[in-house]
Amino acid sequence: MSSSSSSIDPKSGYCPATKTFHSLRPPFPLPPLSEPHSAASYSLSSLLSITAQQQLLLQQLLLQQPALIDSSTSASLSFSDYVSRIHSLAHSLRSELGLKKGQVAFILSPTRIDVPILYLSLLSLGVVVSPSNPLSSASEISHQFSLSRPSVAFVVSAYAHKLPPSTPLTTVVIDSQRFQSFLLNKPPTTNALPLVLQPDPAAILYSSGTTGRVKGAVLSHRNFVALIAGYKHKNEELDHHPVGLFTVPLFHVFGFFMLLRSLALGQTTVLMGAGPFDFEGMLAAAERYRVTYIPVSPPLVVAMAKSELVGRFDLSSLRNVACGGAPLGKEVSERFTARFPHVQVIQGYGLTESTGAASDSSGPDESRVFGSAGRLSATLEARIVDPDTGEPLGPGQRGELWLRGPTIMKGYVGDDQATVSTLTSDGWLKTGDLCYFDNDGFLFIVDRLKELIKYKAYQVPPAELEHILQSHPEIVDAAVIPYPDEDAGEIPMAFVVRQPGSALSEEQVMAFVAKQVAPYKKVRRVAFVSSIPKSAAGKIMRRELVDQVRSKSKL
Repeated sequence: MSSSSSSIDPKSGYCPATKTFHSLRPPFPLPPLSEPHSAASYSLSSLLSITAQQQLLLQQLLLQQPALIDSSTSASLSFSDYVSRIHSLAHSLRSELGLKKGQVAFILSPTRIDVPILYLSLLSLGVVVSPSNPLSSASEISHQFSLSRPSVAFVVSAYAHKLPPSTPLTTVVIDSQRFQSFLLNKPPTTNALPLVLQPDPAAILYSSGTTGRVKGAVLSHRNFVALIAGYKHKNEELDHHPVGLFTVPLFHVFGFFMLLRSLALGQTTVLMGAGPFDFEGMLAAAERYRVTYIPVSPPLVVAMAKSELVGRFDLSSLRNVACGGAPLGKEVSERFTARFPHVQVIQGYGLTESTGAASDSSGPDESRVFGSAGRLSATLEARIVDPDTGEPLGPGQRGELWLRGPTIMKGYVGDDQATVSTLTSDGWLKTGDLCYFDNDGFLFIVDRLKELIKYKAYQVPPAELEHILQSHPEIVDAAVIPYPDEDAGEIPMAFVVRQPGSALSEEQVMAFVAKQVAPYKKVRRVAFVSSIPKSAAGKIMRRELVDQVRSKSKL
């Protein structure tokens, strides 16, 4: 650190001399940057080092535990078979397809039990993994191809027609006999994997594109190694075997790094299978497999807090709900905690560009700081910067969050202009999020800077109004966007999903919000809809709603 530790406020982590926030988490060692590691090899070595050498019997017992379970088919794979198939597939991809370190592999597939094996195999070869949302349009996929320039594509047959037809590259169909045979080929004992260095690119993950065209963030093996090292450091001895239920898609950074984390910590992963998300199916899987933690997006926390379906299932095994992807409101957090007093809500914050992590809550006390995204991760430092003047700000002051540390991306593939405008020359990532740290070092996400509603001379954060709307007992979901107004410039407009049978009116919605906000923040227009469009990570796709408003003279 550039400042002495004595000048850092031990409560907030803020250093007045450098105007930088430092983590309040205990530091931990990272492997030297010169030490060869891929994200795959580091995760696998972490798995095998969980038990001490003199406890080899415990290690063997762990390897026989289920590593992956497909909740839709009940198919499962032990850690031993998981590791074996990763090695087999890596050998096959090298010998049969001639894949080489540095090439890019484009992957288009829903969640399947063989997708994690594919990711780990490619990472161990130094091949850059570039997964995409299979629901993307053909034109969106074509744009992603133009950015990442893949050498090979792995695709499920149902989505093969979306690949650009004029691209001359090797294509492997994941649900084919050929691919399945790759998983079972026995690698030769002399088969040495390529030397993968930590600074080498590991993945190209696509941003959600909620405020602009999709960009491909290049994440290095070092980014993932630093993230996994942090989880290893704080991993605690538990009185039960952790079982995670993955509702988040594997092509998203949240699902991607959680896969590596589960492998490194020897935790069983239950995958929600292909097809539209099934909330009741999620609850049934949590009961059947005695799930202990679920990584979720905020809409799922809202559903678990409000849905009558929840009472039909035994969720007594559940210990933690890790919520990321978008801010979670105080009212929803309190309601969830009242319904599940034995479950800890671990609120976190991260971006694709920060390898999915930047802050989180740790322990029951931090989880009760409702509305917060927790405290800054141990390897990171942060600044809050005035978006107009560029001046770094102190605790309690709102500005754009900047982050720096070993989990920050290398840049955007095929877009130097976006890289230069997002990463400073001295390594700071401009997140584009309006945030503040309080005097105890807790981070609060106000909203995306680009999504602030400009009402007259005031700025109105849509997320703040959405949290209030979601606290209404007759509202299932809500989104707020700017609506053009001749006098004010923009006014807050709410899209509301009512509870079945509710007769909630526009006037009642506006009055409910008006009682809780300053006059300039009041919702001044309401539309009732059947659903709110969201990205795979659970972020509201406000652009779609704005486009709807623009395309119609009235709703």
